[in-house]
Amino acid sequence: MTRRQLLLTLAASQALRAEALPAYPDHDDLLYVIDPATGERRKVAGESDWLLRRKHIVAHMETVMGPFPTGPRPPLKVRLLEEQRGEGYRRRTITYEAKAGNPVPAQLYLPDAPGRRPAVLALHPTGVPGKLIVAGEGPRPNRAYAKELAQRGYVALAPDYPTMGDPQADAYELGYDSVTMQAIYNHSRGVDLLQSLDQVDGERIGAIGHSLGGHNSLFIAVFEPRVRAVVTSCGFNSFFQYYGGDLKGWGQDKYMPRIRTQLGLDPKRMPFDFTELLATIAPRAVFVNAPLHDANFEVQGVYRCLKAAAPVYEKIYHAQGRLVAVHPNCEHDFPDEQREQAYAFLDGWLG
Repeated sequence: MTRRQLLLTLAASQALRAEALPAYPDHDDLLYVIDPATGERRKVAGESDWLLRRKHIVAHMETVMGPFPTGPRPPLKVRLLEEQRGEGYRRRTITYEAKAGNPVPAQLYLPDAPGRRPAVLALHPTGVPGKLIVAGEGPRPNRAYAKELAQRGYVALAPDYPTMGDPQADAYELGYDSVTMQAIYNHSRGVDLLQSLDQVDGERIGAIGHSLGGHNSLFIAVFEPRVRAVVTSCGFNSFFQYYGGDLKGWGQDKYMPRIRTQLGLDPKRMPFDFTELLATIAPRAVFVNAPLHDANFEVQGVYRCLKAAAPVYEKIYHAQGRLVAVHPNCEHDFPDEQREQAYAFLDGWLG
């Protein structure tokens, strides 16, 4: 799907929200679609039927997150604040403007390796240090994937999530309906920035993240077709298995408050689930690190999502091998072995 096709799809999904958006009570069965004109349910027979179901999924996501901005994009206005030398790379502290009045604090890693390089959005987990966590400057050693990928030859952009790291403009004052959507748009502008760099091969861009960054890497891939491969670590499970169906975490103002204010924190009222969201990225490549003892995202809920998404990869796109999951015997972590597996996965699809 090209960017123009995606924008047309997003515009159509936003129009659907104002009309009759079909409800899908079963978020695990992705091989049926409802005709919005007739209400008729039919089997997904091929890609065109799946793309209609996908359009409905994205529209339902936007009823919770708010619409993805599709209008003209302002200049990025990149500001260089500082440059530091690392082992095998330069790290620039910058800001870039997502929307007018919303400069995004970020760090840009430029490897010493010659030629046009693959690139990644390196999205940090929850934590006050924000982007510094993926530089290896947070409290845990297993989160330095921006630095490690730069040493591997990737250009890496590590932006702050809007409520962490350095201050940003308030999402709601900017007109967003959620901080989640503010972050998605910030990250989409980050792809603009990466594609503007002479050192980046704009056809080889991925996203990687742990925890908060793990679901943000999925969110950006849903809305941004230029993201060709995704690594998500400890980032999701089915809403029904998230803390036993207690969605207070997801309904905070710093994420998607409509889950609290309109949906009553009830997973049965959620109009989408990660079972569907994971499939919307098909046939692009996704690597899932889901530990066996993750208390945040219980692994049975991850199995549920993988099982639901697999038929879209396998039956619609014949893309076996593009949805890969590993399940280390640990808690909410991104261990060395699994990070190396993730990097090799990115090498295979972007390298």
